[in-house]
Amino acid sequence: MKNLDLKKALAEFIGTFVLVFAACGTAAWTHGDPTATSLAFGLTIVAMAYSIGRISGCHINPAVSLACLVTKKMSLKDFLTYVCAQVLGGFVGALLVFGIFKMAGNELVGDACNYLVNFSNKGWSFGGVLGAFLAEIVLTCIFVYVILNATSEKAGNGKIAGLLIGLTLVLVHLVGIGLTGTSVNPARSLATALSALIYNGDAAALSQVWIFILAPLAGGFLAALLYKFLHKED
Repeated sequence: MKNLDLKKALAEFIGTFVLVFAACGTAAWTHGDPTATSLAFGLTIVAMAYSIGRISGCHINPAVSLACLVTKKMSLKDFLTYVCAQVLGGFVGALLVFGIFKMAGNELVGDACNYLVNFSNKGWSFGGVLGAFLAEIVLTCIFVYVILNATSEKAGNGKIAGLLIGLTLVLVHLVGIGLTGTSVNPARSLATALSALIYNGDAAALSQVWIFILAPLAGGFLAALLYKFLHKED
């Protein structure tokens, strides 16, 4: 792996680690408070955008990387590298959140764990699954579409792009927390579901995680198609 590729991968690892540790950790520490959780996700994106953005573009989300692949903003090789780094970074961040809680004598189990993972402890009917799937597609599509526009050279948003993207993620979480807990990021959901299995021996969240992998990827893909159709000049 070239030195530049390694730097990009490390940047994506760090960014996704911080996102999961800080934002998902906030969801756990505040017992799922919608305002605090939404702000934590948005502020983390802003912080990482102005920290690692100039290295890797600060995707820290496989759905964003997929949209960049579809719009030919990155190669297949870079896409695979980014996704691997994002999944690993998120996983380490989630393990640390669970570990810190356990060391403090406050294990993340039951409802407390549900603040951290994307999971319905009531189960979902077919309509519930379909609703959650559609919600994640729409929310991710909105988020990724804004990213593609905010980072376009023709838009001229270079200095404030990170702020615009972070505020959009706040909005997406404010809308989505009551619907699905809000994922819009496969790496974030897979990381916390796997950590719940490791620490609690509970595979319930992992059994539902396919929704929060496939739906955000579909949303990112749809956002890329919309961008290509509406902004052909870019």
